[in-house]
Amino acid sequence: MEWPDSRSRVAWWAVALLLGAITAWVVLTYIGTFVLGLFLYYVARPAYRRFRPQFRPSIAAATALLVLAVPVVLLMAYTLAIAAQELARLQRTVDLGPLTDQVEPYVNVSEVVQDPAMLLQNPDVVNAGQLVAEGALGYVPLVGTALINVFLALAVAFYLLRDGDRLGRWIRETFDDQQAFLSVYLREVDEDLGSVFFGNILNAIAIAVVAAIVYSVLNAFAPAEGIPYPALVAVLAGAASLIPVVGMKLVYVPLAIGLFARAVLRGDPLWFPAVFVVATVVFVDFIPDLVLRPYVSGRNLHVGLVMIAYIIGPLLFGWYGLFLGPLLLVVIYHFARLVLPVLIDGDGVDAMPVSVDRRDDGGESSDADDAVDSDPA
Repeated sequence: MEWPDSRSRVAWWAVALLLGAITAWVVLTYIGTFVLGLFLYYVARPAYRRFRPQFRPSIAAATALLVLAVPVVLLMAYTLAIAAQELARLQRTVDLGPLTDQVEPYVNVSEVVQDPAMLLQNPDVVNAGQLVAEGALGYVPLVGTALINVFLALAVAFYLLRDGDRLGRWIRETFDDQQAFLSVYLREVDEDLGSVFFGNILNAIAIAVVAAIVYSVLNAFAPAEGIPYPALVAVLAGAASLIPVVGMKLVYVPLAIGLFARAVLRGDPLWFPAVFVVATVVFVDFIPDLVLRPYVSGRNLHVGLVMIAYIIGPLLFGWYGLFLGPLLLVVIYHFARLVLPVLIDGDGVDAMPVSVDRRDDGGESSDADDAVDSDPA
């Protein structure tokens, strides 16, 4: 194929800019869906690697998503829906001040999922089902939009799992330079995104879901009022787990003190706040941290930068800022750490302050390694 002349090249560059602008507009319009899909990809990738030797790529990718990604989405969606209902009740009794504008969009849609406690207290099964149907029918457009976005996110994760090697090879052949700057840069970004998404954020989601279950069970046996707003407290505990050092203790320690003080002042049994502390420490704090610690311990980012990204991301972008904030941090951080000094000094790739032999997930090579170092199987 002959290379086009200068006039043709200008025309083709105009077409490239137009197509690039359209692609950027689509991505920015559905940026939340794409970053959610990227998160689900990193969540399902360890399972995909286990299934890949036994199944075809499509079957392995679908199985990994069904085993890990879909349950995570369903459990977290229901937990957030119940937490939104409790937030709406809290807003009716407490002035949230400057936080009102931030929580208002989530409070307005909080009735789409009925409180399970109210449904269980209703002896009429038909009436309970009618309550669910009436609540859902009023939000058909919202639910439909949410389902479409979740489906697109799962599709993004599926094709990244199945065709990630092919995409990596295309990037290498199209954009890589002879000194392998891009190969090293992508490898570092891939490793830290895996740590941030599969380690930190999945850990926060697991804590929120487990805490919601534990606190709801405790409230079923509470001698008095029990834990106030259990699902909302669980979500706050999951979000606080992203903060280094103290983590979810910012939530459950003051709550435990409040439960003990309430029991003493009212003369209620002290066993309930004691059980709350034991259950929180064992099932909410210790076990999730023990299971997911190997995926967090290999993190190379500064903990302060990660904390800032987790806080600023949702404030700037909304719900998907929880995923987009860390993504931007990883991309910018490694560009400033690896590429920028080389661009300023004009040295080769050997001057990049990074070991190219780093591995994640128990010694296995990352997808970026597979994509840039070898052809797909």
